[in-house]
Order: sequence, then C-alpha cells, then structure tokens
Amino acid sequence: QVQLVESGGGLVQAGGSLRLSCAASGRIFNIYYMGWFRQAPGKEREFVAGVRWSDGSTLYTDSVKGRFTVSRANAENTGYLQMISLKAEDTAVYYCAAMGRGAAEYEYWGQGTQVTVSS
Repeated sequence: QVQLVESGGGLVQAGGSLRLSCAASGRIFNIYYMGWFRQAPGKEREFVAGVRWSDGSTLYTDSVKGRFTVSRANAENTGYLQMISLKAEDTAVYYCAAMGRGAAEYEYWGQGTQVTVSS
C-alpha cells in the first residue's frame, strides 16, 4: 500500500502562487506515475497534471499549461505542484494520486487540499 498526504493549499488572491506537496509513504517502489486532480463544487473531478516517477516526464491539461509545474523529488518521496498566476477558476479541492506500473487506473489517493483563489 501507498499512503499519500497533500499539503500546501490555502487562500490566495488572483495572480498569486501556491505550491502543493504530496508526501508518499509505504511501498514507495510501487509508484510509477503520480497525478494531480482537482474538483470544484458542482463539477466533475478533472486531471490537472502528472509526472512519471522514474524520469520526471510530465503531462498537463491545457488550462494550466504555462502556469502549473509538476515535479517529484524521489529522495524525498514527494511530488509537487507549483501553481502561479492563479485564477478564480482554479479554486477547487486538489488531490494527488498514484499508480503502479501496469495499473489501469490510479490506485492510491490523498485526502485532498483546498485551494481558494479570490478575485
């Protein structure tokens, strides 16, 4: 099993920045890919960004390209989501999730952290 704990959420003004962290523990060697998702009130959960644990290759949804940066620090067993130029529409609960090699879906989820951007 892998346990994920997010931190770093909060209230920020539009145009501001936040960095989310996702600390992993347990069977860390199981992690192949880490993704960040968000869910705004009344909306479906959506994929935001992802990073392959082995080589750091990344993927972003179009709405955050150029503003969000996903990364990981293997030695710290931690993933990060750096967010700049935040907009009101970025307001949501943000979740990190992880999957093992060969998995068809994300197997492990964090508890979520609230990000609120005031306009």
